This record gives sequence, C-alpha cells and structure tokens, in this order.
Amino acid sequence: MPVAAGRAVDIESLSFAYDRRLVLRDINLHAERGQVIAIMGSSGCGKTTLLKIISGALRPTQGRVIVDGADMSRLDTAGIYALRRRLGMLFQFGALFTDLSVYDNVAFPLREHTDLDEDMIRDLVLLKLQAVGLRGAYAMRPSELSGGMARRVALARSIALDPGLILYDEPFAGLDPIGLGVIGNLIRRLTDTLGVTSLVVTHDVQESLKIVDYVYFISEGVVVAEGTPAEIRASDLPYVHQFVHGEADGPVPFHVPSQDYPRDLGVQRA
Repeated sequence: MPVAAGRAVDIESLSFAYDRRLVLRDINLHAERGQVIAIMGSSGCGKTTLLKIISGALRPTQGRVIVDGADMSRLDTAGIYALRRRLGMLFQFGALFTDLSVYDNVAFPLREHTDLDEDMIRDLVLLKLQAVGLRGAYAMRPSELSGGMARRVALARSIALDPGLILYDEPFAGLDPIGLGVIGNLIRRLTDTLGVTSLVVTHDVQESLKIVDYVYFISEGVVVAEGTPAEIRASDLPYVHQFVHGEADGPVPFHVPSQDYPRDLGVQRA
C-alpha cells in the first residue's frame, strides 16, 4: 500500500516484543501533516515504546513504520540520525541540561547539527524563545525556572531545527493548571503556525481533548479505540468511558484479584 502523501507518520500492523514479552500488537496509526494526535492509555500499555519506535530508538518486531516518507526498517544508523534531525522531541519533565543557561539549552541542537555562525544561532534562539514567551528568561538556569517554564524552554529546544514532526512524552506531567493550559495552547498553536505534526503521549484526558484532532487509545498493547475528541467523549466502550471519566472501578479494577476476603481474615464460614 503506498504511503498517503499528506501523512507524516504511517504505521501498519506494527508489533513489538522485548525478547518474548509482547508489548505492542498489530498497531495501525496514521498522522496527517498539521495534526495533533493523542496517544492515550494506562501506564505500561506501550505508549512510550511506540514513540521510541517512531524515533528509531527501537526496531519493530514486525510491521511497517514510515516516518516523513522514510521506511524505518530500511534506514541504517546514519539514516536514523539524519531522520532524527527532522524530528523534535519533548521529553517528560523537559530533560534540560542543568549546567547550561536557557539560551544554551536552545542553542545546543543548532550548534550540534548545523554550521551556522553564532550571530545566526543567536537570532534563531531568541526567535524560538519568543515563540514560547520566554525571550526574557534567556540568561536563567533551569534551577531558576518553574516547572511550566522549564517545559516551555524544552519546547523551544524541540523546535530549534524546524522539525516536521514533534513527539511529546507526557508534556503535561507535574504542571499546575496554568502551566498545563499554557503548554496545551502552545502545542496547538505551534502545530498550526509551523505546519508540523504533533504526536502527544499523555494521561491528561481533559486538557488533551481540547487541543487534539484525533485520539488513539491503547490498552495492553492494542489499539482499543480511536476517533475525534467528540467521538471519544461519547464512547460507550467500558475502558474508554472509565479512562475519560476517571472512574475508580471498571475494566481496570480497583481491587487486585485475591482470595476470598473472609478466608484471608481467617473467618470460618458457617
């Protein structure tokens, strides 16, 4: 099947296993250019593993992964590195270099992957910081930033090389309501302004459904539901309903399976 011309990511029948432990099974996922796509599911369901496969850090056990027109299975190490220069990555909690200033954190990929002179790098760094509202913080250290500000610096760094695809690993984790709203709005605005594709792995249902175009729900390594935010909110699938509405009991049970409770307490039944 040919790759759709507008797709930044095209995944067909993907499976992945660590040794004999199957983590992902028969995943089909498509991301059109200019979309924000959410990948949701419980902890340990395989969401971050999927991001690692898309970035080339892991190879699929089977299936096809096309990223920015490149078949990941056919790329050698040099090809993977070249592809990664066209990807942006926002790591969980930002992963800033603690010994570098805000300016030098954003400048790092430009110095590492281009031959631009420092005057041009300065202009680009300030441009990226302006886009996330932090040009005035360029001289600060990560230790001086709030959690939301640090996440915004990391976002500025992720767009430094003008990527066509940005991968977000739990971008809302640990943020207060203001920071959460700011990051959500930035993801949507930068996607639209820059014309990039954004893949967002997240647990934050309510904030994500405000900004995304499409959602994939993964449970136990399988896509159990997909659709627009409106379709996901209206879903009557038990797992999706429980996840979206934050219910304590359902397909994901409150109680871990155990023996009969009176028997554990040593109560003798009449």
